[in-house]
This record gives sequence, C-alpha cells and structure tokens, in this order.
Amino acid sequence: MAKEVKAAAEQAKLDQQQRDAELAQQQNAEKAKKAVAAQIKQLIEMNMLDRKRGEEAYNFTHEGLIKKIYVTEELRKQLSNGRLAIVTLGEAYEVVPTIVAEKIAQRDESVVVLINDPSQDVIDEDDPYADYQIPDDLMW
Repeated sequence: MAKEVKAAAEQAKLDQQQRDAELAQQQNAEKAKKAVAAQIKQLIEMNMLDRKRGEEAYNFTHEGLIKKIYVTEELRKQLSNGRLAIVTLGEAYEVVPTIVAEKIAQRDESVVVLINDPSQDVIDEDDPYADYQIPDDLMW
C-alpha cells in the first residue's frame, strides 16, 4: 500500500511539473508575440510618412475590399514604383519605405498590405494591347 501511495505521489509530482512546463512555454510564447508586436509598432511609428497634406486618393485592396488612403502626388508615385509600401497599424493604414515593410514582413506578413513590384510591369509579347501603356496617373 505504501508503494502505491508513493508511486501516485511521484506521478502527481511529474504531472504537475509537466503542467508547469507547458504553462511556462505558453507564457514565453505570449511574451515573444507581444515583443514582436511592439517591434512592429515601433518600426511603423518611427518610419511612417506624413500624409496630412495628401489630397490624392490612392486605392488598394485589403482582405478582398477596396480601401482608400489620401496621399501626396509624390507618395503616390513612390507607392506605384514600389519604393513605398502600405502597412496596418491597428485599424489605420500607414505608408512606410519598402525596406521597413520588408523588415516588418519578416516578423508578421499580415501587417504588410501592399508592396508594388515594378518588375511585374514586364510586357507580354503576345499582348494585343502592348502598344497601349497605362499612364502612371490613371486613377480608378
């Protein structure tokens, strides 16, 4: 009987140690997740560009919906050329340099909404509309 009690106590102790280890692992994962979120927030806040004077609407898609932000003409050109990117900060959209957006994407890709790739502008030789280029200032 004493052996059974001792074995049960040992098993309970092992179970408690396992639960404690799992809890510690969950807490560490949550801390790491919060640290990454803080890094992303800091990267965005330190590098976001001022859009207060923006009067031109820039349309993009996010999660299947067409969204709009107002930017200056220079910011719109840089967004189109892939030099700038759009990221989310909470519920808001912010414009940051593409280099910063790539650093953010390494931490959490879901925060980066738009990075235009200028190399995708390669013209297909079979395209019947290849002679008709879309102007950079086309608004939709």
